Amino acid sequence: MLPALFPGRRSAHRTHRPGAGATRTAGPGAATVAAAVLGLGFFLTISDTTLVNVALPAIGRHWHDEVTGPQWVSDAYTLVFAALLLWAGTLADRIGAVRAFGTGLVLFGVTSALCGLAPGLGVLIAARAAQGAGAAIMLPASLALVSRAYPDPVERARAITRWMAGGGVAIAVGPVLGGALTSGLGWRWVFLGGCAGLPLGVLALLVLGRAARAAGEGAVSPPGGRRPDGRAPLDLGGQAAIGLAVAVLVFAVIDGGAHGYGSPRTVLALLLAAALGTAFVLVERSQPHPAVPLAFFRDPVVALCTATGFVLNFASYGLVFVLTLFFQQERGASALTAGLLFIPMTALTTVVNLAAGALTCRRGPKVPLILGQLVQAGALLALLSVGPHTGTGPLLLLLVPLGIGVGLAVPPLTCAMLAAVDTGRAGLASGILNSARQLGGAVGVAVCGALIAAPGGFMAGLHIVLLIGAALLLAGTAAVALLLPSGRGRPPG
Repeated sequence: MLPALFPGRRSAHRTHRPGAGATRTAGPGAATVAAAVLGLGFFLTISDTTLVNVALPAIGRHWHDEVTGPQWVSDAYTLVFAALLLWAGTLADRIGAVRAFGTGLVLFGVTSALCGLAPGLGVLIAARAAQGAGAAIMLPASLALVSRAYPDPVERARAITRWMAGGGVAIAVGPVLGGALTSGLGWRWVFLGGCAGLPLGVLALLVLGRAARAAGEGAVSPPGGRRPDGRAPLDLGGQAAIGLAVAVLVFAVIDGGAHGYGSPRTVLALLLAAALGTAFVLVERSQPHPAVPLAFFRDPVVALCTATGFVLNFASYGLVFVLTLFFQQERGASALTAGLLFIPMTALTTVVNLAAGALTCRRGPKVPLILGQLVQAGALLALLSVGPHTGTGPLLLLLVPLGIGVGLAVPPLTCAMLAAVDTGRAGLASGILNSARQLGGAVGVAVCGALIAAPGGFMAGLHIVLLIGAALLLAGTAAVALLLPSGRGRPPG
């Protein structure tokens, strides 16, 4: 079967046979409800990052740790999120996406309360890690359900756009809401407020169960390599190796920024991360049912989407972390003011997401993905002109294209990744892509935090951050232009 968005190419990962195991399509109303409900899960996972980022300086001041502590509060979430997404994608395929989504939702709500009540920084970081686990379980399950509810490639692209609108809203309102809660009630309410989404999520889950049954969840025939009961075997060795490799790598980057990359502990951590990464590859090669089939990455589209997702989040998450500190530490803004300063960057995200989805439906993912990366790279280079005394108006204008670039790039990237694999592997594909993105975000925060804490000073570190992000985005643009096939989204004939 030809990949949906790339006519003329045959995917090695598709096992569909006409008349066998086809996904039943939900009625328009049920499928629309499913996409809207699943958007709630995406909203919760993204808002928890945007809300907390604005509160990080207040958290650091509370425990007298201005940089390293806030880095870990941010990265504990994204690190576990990234490390568990591959396992979570398999879990969604194994136990059913609705059940996985509900499990993640409950875990997310409970750990939000633990974060808000944390008696110490160590407890907060541990609770943030558990919160990341809940988010990791929710995300691939929600995207898998959207993919299965809309088998038509063009309708799927539109549904993914609506699903991503939940993340766009979170990006837009998160900094302002986080700033308002931090300034008005204290940083703990940034986490306690997340518990309010739990009863809404449980109600939404009941609606989702009906919509998913109408969509025929579980009706997809098991891909090759699954057991006859349709459940994906768990590759505990491979999943443990990649999860630990990600965790140790991010620890090494943060620790190196604090103690120097030549310190024995940092060098040991880097070597251990490399050893665990090597072990992961060896385990996956020998496994009959690997967590991440390495053959996936022989498809240039899958490899390209994975790398592009890493780069996009490296640049955006790292810069948002640095800008939060810049607004509050270098310019003396309150948490609420800092949140308001992000509005020009985030206000258009949802609108741009929808426009990018429409463009993807008409032209395929290549054009909007290239445009998004170019706009974002240009915005980073333009920010090189910013200094401690730059006027607020010019600064806000320079942030606008940054949000536009991110909004343009993510929907076509997601569509391209899902189109490259069979719908029965949608959970795994979603896990791979989002794991790469969250790993990029965690490494971005770690690297950028290390650079601004370097002896050269905050502004020198900020300029290096901008140059690295722009260089990676321009390299990613060139790779997409060369490797991603053009196409509107329907196989010929």
